[in-house]
Amino acid sequence: MQDVVLPRFSTTRQWLAQALIGLVLSTGTALASEPAGKALSEKAGIPWPAVIAHRGASYDAPEETVPAYVLARELGADYLELDLQRSQDGVLIALHDDNLRRTTNVAEVFPARADEPVNRFTLAELKQLDAGSWFNKAHPDRARAAFKGLKILTLDEVIDIAEGGANKPGLYIETKAPGQFPGIEADLQKALAKRGWLGERPAASAGHVNVAQRPGRVVLQTFDKNSLQLLHKAMPQVPKVLLLWIGPGSIPGKSEVAFKDSGFKDRASYYAAQEVKSEADFQAWVDWARDNGALGTGPSSRLAEGGEQSYMDLVKPWMNRLTHDRGLIIHPYTVDAAADFKAISAAGVDGFFTNRPAELLRYYERPAKEDSDALLKRHGY
Repeated sequence: MQDVVLPRFSTTRQWLAQALIGLVLSTGTALASEPAGKALSEKAGIPWPAVIAHRGASYDAPEETVPAYVLARELGADYLELDLQRSQDGVLIALHDDNLRRTTNVAEVFPARADEPVNRFTLAELKQLDAGSWFNKAHPDRARAAFKGLKILTLDEVIDIAEGGANKPGLYIETKAPGQFPGIEADLQKALAKRGWLGERPAASAGHVNVAQRPGRVVLQTFDKNSLQLLHKAMPQVPKVLLLWIGPGSIPGKSEVAFKDSGFKDRASYYAAQEVKSEADFQAWVDWARDNGALGTGPSSRLAEGGEQSYMDLVKPWMNRLTHDRGLIIHPYTVDAAADFKAISAAGVDGFFTNRPAELLRYYERPAKEDSDALLKRHGY
């Protein structure tokens, strides 16, 4: 049988093959250029990049109080972040420090108990304290008369704020000093279930923040490995983040010299000098987080201008690549300045904890329609 040569068909096949190769290569290039954490965040139902209002909008208002959380909600933050503790009579509250001296007038109201831990006070006693005046003294340029007399909030009161506006942010909750509060992880599960935050929630109207309807409406965070395991046991379906640090109880460092013995004049410089002992140690912590229910890490950041919030640099590009390669997202703390947003974003992170959500929203080209001053005034502050 005589061979039949079909050059036109052959040319067509060759063209199709080349076109298919080109499509595959271009698709691969597109996929490779997409930030690694974006797909991971979307899979978990977490906004990317995320704006996490650290203790509320705590640059402009006293941390973890009504105006701080209302302002963060109204600005358009994705999450209201809070530190979870428990009163002596079993009520979950939002407060950062282990005791009440820094952010309340406990030394005036209960002078003999000023340095007692939070869990020695009943909710009624905690509600007697002024949790706002300290801010006016510490930051006179941002002081407001209406901040005087602000109260410590319960978890339920923070949830009320999250639910109370047109924007529907999520909740980003840290178990703070969980060893002082046995069973707090189970208490949190019951509280969130009671308020309907462990299932689908109503959608926000068009044009408003709608994180509370997403699967990532609640994110749980902790520095404590045992607490992470307990959170995962209590709420396996809820996203969890292991917070990262260098030092005892966290990632081993090259140096074991404490700040007081280091010769550094300020903590920011001391922290900036700290390095993980090895890449393997960093990897071990990331792997442990992944294997014990976390879908993300919350690493510390070193800030360009230093300051009280400048810590160890745990957002180096190789660290972020390693973390993403293991399927985890990255939300570093606590970043407020545009220069740091830019530099740390370029290193490959997926959002930030920030005291200044207005500034981060502006950086992400999602500016609020009103500035912080106007919003605080509109809400009576």
